[in-house]
Amino acid sequence: MAKERILVVDDEEDILELVRFHLTREGYQLALASSGEEALKKAGRETFDLVVLDLMLPGLDGLEVAKALKNDAKTKALPIIMLTAKGEDADIVTGLEIGADDYITKPFSPRELLARIQAVLRRASPGAAAEAFEAGALKLDPVSHRVMAGEQTVPLGPTEYRLLQFFMEHPERVYTRGQLLDRIWGGNVYVEERTVDVHIRRLRKALEPFGCDALVQTVRGSGYRFSTRPE
Repeated sequence: MAKERILVVDDEEDILELVRFHLTREGYQLALASSGEEALKKAGRETFDLVVLDLMLPGLDGLEVAKALKNDAKTKALPIIMLTAKGEDADIVTGLEIGADDYITKPFSPRELLARIQAVLRRASPGAAAEAFEAGALKLDPVSHRVMAGEQTVPLGPTEYRLLQFFMEHPERVYTRGQLLDRIWGGNVYVEERTVDVHIRRLRKALEPFGCDALVQTVRGSGYRFSTRPE
C-alpha cells in the first residue's frame, strides 16, 4: 500500500534530489517544485497529505506560499513543514503563526526530516487523537482525557489540559504567548497574552506535587517550551 503524497518545494536541485531519494525509498509518493508559483499550481491541481516547504524561494517566497495555502479552502488543512536556514528566527515565528506545523533547519539529516514528517502526519491523521503521549513520568491519554504521573491521576482544568496536550504533542519547541493563544484559545478569540502566563502557572502548580513542573520551561524573551531536558 502506497504511503502519503508529499509535495516538496525547494529551489536547490541537490536538496530536491536528496529528499526525493530518501522519501521514495520509504514509500512516500513525491511531487517536486522548484518555485512558489509551481508549488501553488501543483497544490491546486493535485491532492497532497503534506508539504515540505523551503522559505527562501525566488519570486514568491515560502511564507507567501504558506499563507496562500492556508487561505485556500482546499489546502487550508494541509500540514506544512518549513525548511529554514539558521538565523531565520523571525521567519520561523511568522510561519508558525500563519499555521505551519513544524520546521527544520538546514543543513538537516534525512533521518531527522523523516522523523518530523512521520510526527506531523500522525498528528494530522484521523486517528491521531487516540494517540497517547508520554514524557518522563507523565502520560496523557486523549481517549480517556486523563493525565497520569505513574499510577496517580493529575487533576487539571480544561485549559491546562489543552495546554499540556499541545506541549506534549510538540516537545522541545519554543512557542510565544501569541502562538499559544492562537493554538489553545483560537485565532478568533480575544484574550490578553498575560492569560497564557496565568494558565502556565496553574499547569505547573498542578504538576508540582508529582515532580513534573520543571517540564514546562520558560525561555526568557521568547516564550515557553515543554522538555524533559534540564533548562
